[in-house]
Amino acid sequence: MMSSSREREESLTFPTNPSSTSSPITVSDHLDRYLQDPSSHIGSASGSYSNEGLLAAETASPSNSDVEFGFSRPDFRQESPISGTVQFYQRHVFLCYKSPSVWPPRIEAAEFDRLPRLLSAAVLARKADMIKETRLTICEGHDGTETSNGDVLIFPDMIRYRRLTHFDVDTFVDEVLVKNGEWLPGTPEKLEGSFVFVCSHGSRDRRCGVCGPPLISRFKEEIVLYGLQGRVSVSPCSHIGGHKYAGNVIIFGSNFNGEVTGHWYGYVTPDDVPTLLEWHIGKGEIIDALWRGQMGLFEEEQKKFQELRRLANGETTKEATQRQMDEMNITACQSQDDLASCCQRNSSSCCHDPPKSDIVDTDEGVAKLTPEKKKSGKKLISKINSGKGASVRKVCAKPTWFESWEREDTYAALAVVCATASIAVAYSCYKQLS
Repeated sequence: MMSSSREREESLTFPTNPSSTSSPITVSDHLDRYLQDPSSHIGSASGSYSNEGLLAAETASPSNSDVEFGFSRPDFRQESPISGTVQFYQRHVFLCYKSPSVWPPRIEAAEFDRLPRLLSAAVLARKADMIKETRLTICEGHDGTETSNGDVLIFPDMIRYRRLTHFDVDTFVDEVLVKNGEWLPGTPEKLEGSFVFVCSHGSRDRRCGVCGPPLISRFKEEIVLYGLQGRVSVSPCSHIGGHKYAGNVIIFGSNFNGEVTGHWYGYVTPDDVPTLLEWHIGKGEIIDALWRGQMGLFEEEQKKFQELRRLANGETTKEATQRQMDEMNITACQSQDDLASCCQRNSSSCCHDPPKSDIVDTDEGVAKLTPEKKKSGKKLISKINSGKGASVRKVCAKPTWFESWEREDTYAALAVVCATASIAVAYSCYKQLS
């Protein structure tokens, strides 16, 4: 289903022919009003990173009510499928700037936030000169960390520029986004691994404010659990469109062909985080039940792309969804008693054929997961339901000795058998010669 007209109005796109030299940038309607009537906005004498206390006081705190705005809200997962809900764009620019708790509803047009305001204005002013259709989003930034205030991340280029200031905005946009060159004196740093962004813009929409923080916490927990520090990073980001699909997640990273992709997921819950790490980042498999679309595809192309994936597997939409539900709803049983009770409760044969998650590191740069880094008894439960109240099927992930038998084990056994036979033949020959 496509996003509602109201939500599309909140984040305007200036459409152009993708084959032409002009390229739109997604900006807010509030910024348009600012540019059309600058007299209505008195300039601030503050620096680029000041006035956080004032913004924090003016920003409404997100509601903690899961029933109203969280994963139990009435409209949660009421649309299926949700593919084709990402507006076409070709490049995503993230400006690291403060934290969601101090972001105003229109961070890119706020009076006291000079850097994001001027960067948005500069990109908008040069949109007709850009070859690539560009989207600008704010992500969290903290001085003294890997993502400091003023850092700029660019995808699919997979580069980072450090410490952009409001004095450098026009030069940066001209050199990097218009001419597709390098910004001097800044030096682009190559980004490695996968980057996860979770919409947590609570002052813009309370659903994002409620769903975003627990998703980020779960991502950080699982990243540590699987030992993926330095290879997978997660950060809250500002409004990306599609509030009703909260939790909204974007994942950038290289696929097995080395191509950098940006996939969007909606209706994501904390219980789905292990699945995204294992299947999307670990195995490169798209989770269609949650997939909204991807960077570089038009809305109709996103729908066709999803249908082609399902047809390639010889499945209907219903069958593909059910298969992913079976594979994703995994519970690690701690004992044979747990295994038996798990299967009895769910009456499912899938307990006897669990999907493997023994993924190892490869040279392609894709983050992989290893079972040794999983906590014993860790439960990986994914609630991929087409609607509220749908049953959750659990798949027990404790394999039998036969299922865990690897090809290398077979080769080793054959080698032992052949060696034994050779020794027996040699001994027999020796006895005859004697």
